[in-house]
Amino acid sequence: MTNQASSARDRIGGPHHAVYDEEHEQFRDTVAKFVETSVRPFDERWERAGIVDRSLYTDAGAQGLRAEQRARWLPGIGTGATVTAIAMTEPGTGSDLAGIATRAHRDGEHYVLNGSKTFITSGQNADLVIVVARTDPHPHRGLTLLVVERGMPGFERGRNLAKIGQHAQDTSELSFTDVRVPVANRLGEENSGFSALMRNLPQERLTIAVNATASALGALDRTLDYVTQRTAFGRTVGSFQNSRFSLAELATEVDIARTFVADCLAAHVAGKLSPARAAKAKWWTTELLTKVVDRCLQLHGGYGYMTEYPIARSYVDARVQTIYGGATEIMKEIIGRDLGLG
Repeated sequence: MTNQASSARDRIGGPHHAVYDEEHEQFRDTVAKFVETSVRPFDERWERAGIVDRSLYTDAGAQGLRAEQRARWLPGIGTGATVTAIAMTEPGTGSDLAGIATRAHRDGEHYVLNGSKTFITSGQNADLVIVVARTDPHPHRGLTLLVVERGMPGFERGRNLAKIGQHAQDTSELSFTDVRVPVANRLGEENSGFSALMRNLPQERLTIAVNATASALGALDRTLDYVTQRTAFGRTVGSFQNSRFSLAELATEVDIARTFVADCLAAHVAGKLSPARAAKAKWWTTELLTKVVDRCLQLHGGYGYMTEYPIARSYVDARVQTIYGGATEIMKEIIGRDLGLG
């Protein structure tokens, strides 16, 4: 994987030294080796099972990949022994935080939590679930973050949802019926949940943009290898003008994405990444990814439709990225409002 990543960077634009230093490159190599030894051999089994083994988290923690509440929870999170999830989305609300109906009311030193969530990543594996709950009628200033722990009475996990892609990632329905959550499990102040989420959503969206750009780079690099080896009509597929032009266009756009995302990363490190700019990075890179994998699959011909070829997996796995973390349409709303429109 390390060699492949280096090949992709060399062929499609090279490293961005202004953002990544030698420590980053060493970390990249550590992660690549971990994926080769602890992820790739089990990937197909996890895809069939619809969930990864919990040992993946502890193995990652052993590699070093990673308040009173911090003392309670962060050590386990750091070692991978504690798996976390965040539960925002509800049936019928989608990306609209103002529509959250899950409620919690104060009862002495506890909150009593009732409601349901859906599309929750790591919902089956999670030991700690950060639940966004309504504690006041105000659409935005009435949300509170409560940490629900595995085993709390009234906390139930529904089915592991069947998806068209990303099969190894458990995505679940969760329900809460009179769950008594200690006040000590509240993150921040009561009714401060919306501001906390807004403060961290740009980083989440930038993370998605980084992943989308890397995924596009990987798909393009694998396709370059394929078209230089596969022949048709006595020539390599890559030698046809249509292939050259298609790949030239994709390589240009991926390099533009990498340059833009690198600039956003630098702004984030400096504490200057705005929600609107993060939204730009999120929607543009994820839409680009869906374009790249679609065009790359086409260049594989009939083999691209076969699940034994990685491009088929990339195709179905990519589709959700324009939806989660805020759909493309929501990102454009954020940008439009930042422009003073609407």
